[in-house]
Amino acid sequence: MDVGRFFEDFTVGEVIQHWPGRTIRDFDDTWFTLLTMNTNPLHFDEHFASQSQHGRCLVNGVLVFAVTVGMSVRDISQNAIANLEYESIKHHGPTFHGDTLYAESEILEKTESKSKPDRGVIYVESRARNQHHAIVLTLRRRVLIPKRPG
Repeated sequence: MDVGRFFEDFTVGEVIQHWPGRTIRDFDDTWFTLLTMNTNPLHFDEHFASQSQHGRCLVNGVLVFAVTVGMSVRDISQNAIANLEYESIKHHGPTFHGDTLYAESEILEKTESKSKPDRGVIYVESRARNQHHAIVLTLRRRVLIPKRPG
């Protein structure tokens, strides 16, 4: 069974829609926040968060990042040798408990390896939008991808 893409399968300028979306529940954020030892009460203290500028709990931004990357795996890095670099991670807006994230990735560059002819690097920008189509996060990364075997 052929699962995942190889270096040859990516086209510069291509925009890939990742499916399905993911609704972030209160318990997702609470567990992730506890697991990562993030003690900011904006993520788990509803009373405290109600007094903030947003008036309610915010989803941990690292969870938004992780879910966005996770949604892209099937289409981008399922066959990856390595994620070489994450860069330019930007939070453009808040994510709240109950929001649904949708992601897409655009292939920005492809570079064949100079030292190993069986692989190359793709440079990709992934974007997460909420159910209102507002971009909440963008990130860029470089992924080392094998060429198709044989």
